[in-house]
Amino acid sequence: MYRTILRGAAGLAALAALSAPGLAQDALTLEDLFEIRQVGAIALSPDGDDVAFTVSVPRNIVAGDADGSGDVELYIATGAGEARPYITGEGRVWGVEWAPNGDAVHFLTRRDGDSGTTLYAIPVDGGEASRVFSHASSIQSYALAPDGETLFFIAREAADPVQRQLRERGFRANVYEENGVFSYLWSVNLAEEGAEPVKHDLPGHASSMVMSEDGSRLAVALAPTTLVDDSLMERDWHIVDAATGEVISAIESPAKIGGGAFSPDNSRFAYLAGADRADPTAGTLHVADTATGEFTQIARDAEQHISQIAWRDRDSIIALTAVGTGTALVDYNVNGREERRSNHEGMVISAMDYDRDDRELAVTAHAANHPRELFVASGRSLQRWTDHNPQLADIAWGNQSVFEYTARDGERIEGVLVTPQGEAPEGGWPMIMTVHGGPEAHDNNGWVNGYSRLGHIGAGEGFAVFYPNYRGSTGRGERFAKLDHLDAPGEEFWDLVDGITALSEAGIVDSDRVGITGGSYGGFASSWGATIASEHFAASAPFVALTELISFYGTTEIPIEMVDVHFMEAPWENWISYLEN
Repeated sequence: MYRTILRGAAGLAALAALSAPGLAQDALTLEDLFEIRQVGAIALSPDGDDVAFTVSVPRNIVAGDADGSGDVELYIATGAGEARPYITGEGRVWGVEWAPNGDAVHFLTRRDGDSGTTLYAIPVDGGEASRVFSHASSIQSYALAPDGETLFFIAREAADPVQRQLRERGFRANVYEENGVFSYLWSVNLAEEGAEPVKHDLPGHASSMVMSEDGSRLAVALAPTTLVDDSLMERDWHIVDAATGEVISAIESPAKIGGGAFSPDNSRFAYLAGADRADPTAGTLHVADTATGEFTQIARDAEQHISQIAWRDRDSIIALTAVGTGTALVDYNVNGREERRSNHEGMVISAMDYDRDDRELAVTAHAANHPRELFVASGRSLQRWTDHNPQLADIAWGNQSVFEYTARDGERIEGVLVTPQGEAPEGGWPMIMTVHGGPEAHDNNGWVNGYSRLGHIGAGEGFAVFYPNYRGSTGRGERFAKLDHLDAPGEEFWDLVDGITALSEAGIVDSDRVGITGGSYGGFASSWGATIASEHFAASAPFVALTELISFYGTTEIPIEMVDVHFMEAPWENWISYLEN
């Protein structure tokens, strides 16, 4: 894999137009990536003292490991530098949750003998993991009631034996819009040996589930069909009585929806959603009445996007918020007032878990010199509890900063810039511009190194590496995210070109030695860089790129999403625009 990276992106160094100085001593290298471990999911214990978390461990191709996905391991941390491994080297675990009494940690995995993803538990005091419940098909997500006996989960029904036999004999045709297999909400009494799970008859395809603190309510995200477009654009949260399985209310959002959480008294359900149908991302806070489904929007005009929420008390919500290239923790009152904002300079928070009873906060965060690690709040500051990559202490890092500039029409654009150590040479460094996909995504001023993201690897070989958050990116609010509408990839592409001009005028980059790369929508931009605007780029390495919008519309699984939140018109409504782009 790393040879592909070398030839597809770092291999720009081999081109005469982009020739660069040699490797700096102790710089980050491609081989180092195969040793990088990162914290993933986190879960605070019921007493708020400990944190269960997962760690991703990559296959080390350089050391001779077979190709394939890496392991995801389970740990429990009891303090700074005090983390104990519980499940290691056994594949992948996810869905980590504490037992209500705190004596065990539950997780999902698939082991030998399992027919699909299965629920397991491992005692905190030691011992082997044991199987808690196995369904006829894979368990996709779950929630355990406070009594520890009732399990709610989302899964499909058992596969049709006839269809399974046909697949085994080679009949694997997918009839579009006809072969969808629905997922359902189920419940089972774990205290009753051999109890059969009960399927709840809810109106649609279930994909996500949230349980209230007392276990009396469930919020279930339902889409009308299994189509990808419906999962993106037509899902709604439904409030369900956990005892009866009856729908209490439906929160009919016109836009994309994200995660949610019940208020302590169950009277409200806070959730993330798009501000309207044309909003490309579910990044605005909404608060709904659980009895009626009526909702209000909070801080719609803020130049930010929210990724995760939790209730501090019955009237206030803590929100993990992307703000430009950084993050902040923001408290909102349900009436819409911002009560507090905490910026954590020098790090980017990627996920959080909040214990309302004990007022404990745990987060995963990354920075320019380390990937995701576990941090726990100590007063108003965050204390680092883990260091899974001590080898990074010996790295000679490049210089990383946020670079802002003004586009040709006056719009403010920013991005993350990594440069080699020291002053720029006369005429500037050669540059690798790395364009994110989406376009509803953005690059943070944190860990910027990985597959196709050369960051400090490129800097170590004498390149500047720039990650532009062009118009249409997230982190800048609804207005900025919608600036690509009706003109993709028009002005947003010229934001990239204007970035080259600004970096060149600042003496940082040699505008004659710029390469461009990116995947998906970033591949779209890279393809433009190799054709319509090749005078601005000495090399281009697009991958998984959109290159022909009309055929893309006819074959993609997201034609509705493509139009409703980006292009705004179908091809036959603006044929020339589609042809030109």
